[in-house]
Amino acid sequence: MSMPLPVLNCPACAAPMRHLSLDGKLGTHVDVDLCASCRVFWFDHLKELQLAPNATLNLFTIISEPAAGASTPVPAVMRCPRCNARLAPTHDVQRQTKFQYWRCPLDEGRLISYIDFLREKDFVRPLAQAQIDELKQSVKTVNCGNCGAPIDLSKDSVCGHCGSALSMLDPTQMARAVEQLKKGD
Repeated sequence: MSMPLPVLNCPACAAPMRHLSLDGKLGTHVDVDLCASCRVFWFDHLKELQLAPNATLNLFTIISEPAAGASTPVPAVMRCPRCNARLAPTHDVQRQTKFQYWRCPLDEGRLISYIDFLREKDFVRPLAQAQIDELKQSVKTVNCGNCGAPIDLSKDSVCGHCGSALSMLDPTQMARAVEQLKKGD
């Protein structure tokens, strides 16, 4: 009989995180913690790689739930919820799409925003400058895909609240990825 995992506090806002036990590959389970206010997931070391396809689809469903309000901006310094080490901002690329997360230097795990999780899974891609220029001609303000804060397109192409770049959901790629996940299950 295994001991229940302790409730983790969000590295961004310190509120208790919601714990999920999702299906992993080969009949295992993957523990994921999330903060709906900050719109972030905590994955223990390498656990994200063990998610079963249906578990990834479950996380997409959670991401699609409307936010209760604007998310809390991520502070400059965050601590690992497992060991209290300072989380290191990390930049990565998946299929030519840049994303970021914060990793524990002691390999306890990583924190990733909902939008960067979608970028990593190739559901969201950044807008090219030509697309941003075209958008500016017809739209004055858009809401950030990560935190929901308004972005004044006459001044910015990055969210002043959370720092996320303008991105767009790629419905064609999304349909392909969902189909691959369903087949992989």
